[in-house]
Amino acid sequence: MDMMQMNIGETAKHSGVSAKMIRHYEGIGLIPKATRSYSGYRTYAASDVHTLRFIRQARNLGFSIKQIEQLLGLWRNQRRPSSKVKALAQAHIAELDARIAEMQAMKRTLQDLAVHCHGDDRPECPILDGLAAPLAADASGARRGRAASTRH
Repeated sequence: MDMMQMNIGETAKHSGVSAKMIRHYEGIGLIPKATRSYSGYRTYAASDVHTLRFIRQARNLGFSIKQIEQLLGLWRNQRRPSSKVKALAQAHIAELDARIAEMQAMKRTLQDLAVHCHGDDRPECPILDGLAAPLAADASGARRGRAASTRH
């Protein structure tokens, strides 16, 4: 295997990032445009694989593309203060905590609805009634109108 120049398939295999996502990351400027072979195929260097692995790991931790851009900039800047990296990580931890709290609230609501559902042959269903309730409707009112019309 020639680690100096690889095609997109080899790069995808070695980085764990799909060819489609590699092209996407190129398109949005997260990674530099690939060099092209004489026949027009994308070619990548080992450093590109390393960067793609970094991006994959950051995505696995739930960082946004904007945050990954910042992390890449800090990673590439050997003179960066680690305090900037830590601050970015701590801000992301706070975002994750907020998302976890939201998901726990959703779970509690759904569990409450499920507890009140008989789960038998009867047509009455507190779960569906809860989903059709005005508080569960979206802001546009589209669901509210649909829910009201299906209840009657």
